[in-house]
Amino acid sequence: MLEVADIFRACGATWRRTVALSLGQLKVMSAIEQCRSAALGGHVLRCSGCARTEIAYNSCGNRHCPKCQASAARRWLEAREADLLPVEYYHVVFTLPAPISAIAWYNKRVIYGLLFDIAAETLRTIAADPKHLGADIGATLVLHTWGSALTHHPHVHGIVPGGGLSANGERWIACRPGFFLPVRVLSRLFRRRFLEALADAHHRGRLQFFGEYAQLADRAAFAQWLAPLRASEWFVYAKRP
Repeated sequence: MLEVADIFRACGATWRRTVALSLGQLKVMSAIEQCRSAALGGHVLRCSGCARTEIAYNSCGNRHCPKCQASAARRWLEAREADLLPVEYYHVVFTLPAPISAIAWYNKRVIYGLLFDIAAETLRTIAADPKHLGADIGATLVLHTWGSALTHHPHVHGIVPGGGLSANGERWIACRPGFFLPVRVLSRLFRRRFLEALADAHHRGRLQFFGEYAQLADRAAFAQWLAPLRASEWFVYAKRP
């Protein structure tokens, strides 16, 4: 079966000569190319019964490597399945607009952190509102930094039970069958709270800018840059898996 590593080994050198890749991308390619090969060393397994020997090459351990992460993903999935309640579940996605994704490349820790925090806050705030659900909910959130085209595209996937606990914690409140929370309401609150938090991070000097975005270090320029994002549509998805 053809693997990503096979493609990288066959075509990677040509690709690197023709496309401007970041240092991080180059490191990922190198790790995947060398994974479970002699380049990373290995160890010898020998059967004490028949004396048969096998060479096992070391793994790269890179989080983007499909071979290394397959077993980790399987273990994570098994652990999450053990957490499931006997209720309906929903798949929720919070996506950052392209302009914010661009500056997130230089501010991963701050912006990814805000993405997690604001997505969770948005879900819990709207769910707690008696006009919508009136319950205290939980969720499992997973960060994806790449899109289907393998470009930088930070977004959060949520696995959310279709209901939550009452304010006193004594009663389960289920959402309507087939409907979790209104995505337009989620989107509006997510947009407002994220932009507020992003402006605060800028005010506190927690963001850095380079190249074509260097001028955004100025507070007035950053506020002007944020203005169109306050009126644009932000993508939030919420449906049954």
